[in-house]
Amino acid sequence: MSKKNKLPFAECMSHSLKRYLKDLNGEVPAALYDMVISQVEKPLLEVVMNCADNNQTRAAQMLGLNRNTLRKKLRDHGLI
Repeated sequence: MSKKNKLPFAECMSHSLKRYLKDLNGEVPAALYDMVISQVEKPLLEVVMNCADNNQTRAAQMLGLNRNTLRKKLRDHGLI
């Protein structure tokens, strides 16, 4: 992929959200914030846990979270 095709993460998210809202075709979304956070948080946790070899302490440090907070988020997303 060339540098020209690489979009910053925020720009990718913005593009995806605009497409999602357009696809709703006028319907008003409900709980959009929670839906977006959930959709971003789960893959973030999966990738970081994989990178940390499933070591929760290391993953928590990488994420800048307390280990107990990480454990709760992993449970919430069905990852433990």
